Amino acid sequence: MQATLPPLFIVGPMGAGKTTVGRLLARYLNRQFIDSDHYIEEQTGADIPWIFEKEGEIGFREREAKAIRELTALPDIVLATGGGVVVTPQNRQYLKNRGVTIYLQASVEVQLRRTAKDKSRPLLNTANPRQVLQNLYEVRHPLYQEVADITIITGEGYPRHVLNTIADALEAKYPGLIDID
Repeated sequence: MQATLPPLFIVGPMGAGKTTVGRLLARYLNRQFIDSDHYIEEQTGADIPWIFEKEGEIGFREREAKAIRELTALPDIVLATGGGVVVTPQNRQYLKNRGVTIYLQASVEVQLRRTAKDKSRPLLNTANPRQVLQNLYEVRHPLYQEVADITIITGEGYPRHVLNTIADALEAKYPGLIDID
């Protein structure tokens, strides 16, 4: 039986490029792409800001934990997670034990630039989004590092460059398992 590349999970802060890079990586590897936030929206029939407004962050994190439990059990996928996925200990266990986790690390400056006009991010609907992003980075960066098998710094190159860097890292970690159709 030939070994196969495990499921791939992408973590990182908002604005790191998880969805964009995840789609490219899935296409590159001929795999299904899933965005956990979009999955939650499909399952609930409501968008993330509405869930945050009605159920608070705790309600959203419960929905997210259920989604991560389900999604990390799927084979042959590329999964882009929400930025706060790592705050739940059980999510970190699933990410560490069920596949290869890729951390797209983005500076607060990159995040600010990429999220400046995006009104769909509930945690940034504040007078000082820079401080929010800095606080989130300080709490979440060690958690992203805890689950990461591969860390890629984003923000300077184009998404295709990030894709190539990930593909090189996967090939180094799993020689001969990158199956490109």
